[in-house]
Amino acid sequence: MLKDSKKQGKLIVFSAPSGSGKTTIVRHLLKQEELNLEFSISATSRDKRGNEQHGKDYYYLSLKEFKNKIKADEFLEWEEVYRDNFYGTLKAEVERIWAKGKHVIFDIDVSGGLRIKRKFPEQTLAVFVKPPDLNELVRRLKDRGEESEDKISMRVAKAPAELATAPLFDVVVVNSDLDTALKNAYELVSDFINS
Repeated sequence: MLKDSKKQGKLIVFSAPSGSGKTTIVRHLLKQEELNLEFSISATSRDKRGNEQHGKDYYYLSLKEFKNKIKADEFLEWEEVYRDNFYGTLKAEVERIWAKGKHVIFDIDVSGGLRIKRKFPEQTLAVFVKPPDLNELVRRLKDRGEESEDKISMRVAKAPAELATAPLFDVVVVNSDLDTALKNAYELVSDFINS
């Protein structure tokens, strides 16, 4: 399955360091009905947090289930982000969205985003969302108030390596002003879908 075909929809990848604003941009684009987008729900082996729901936030799999799906080649891409903490995109999820006649939009880490671009170079628009600078990234992560200082430090430590991948993406959207970033992202996606 998942052969390169003109009948299939397009793949729109948004990747960035945590705190860059990619999730805000993806949520905005999903509300634009004329773009005909549907969000790709990732699979994970981590436990649910708070009010998260299976099939809405993630597809929650046990570690064994996740590893079995890797062996069965059921993932478009996957990664062990932290020890025994796997995340990935199921091929069946992309097929489900394409069967509805929609384009797939991803909010995904840089490694996963680049893997999708490599597998489907013509069908994928890979967008890197860049914060204006690292200080602003730290401020945004703290302003969220969702994570401990340790978790924020871990995310900030990963950011320089993630930022270094920006040139590998099709386009970089600098999110220093959210309204401008939303407008730029909309134009990029709209142009790509209609090309």
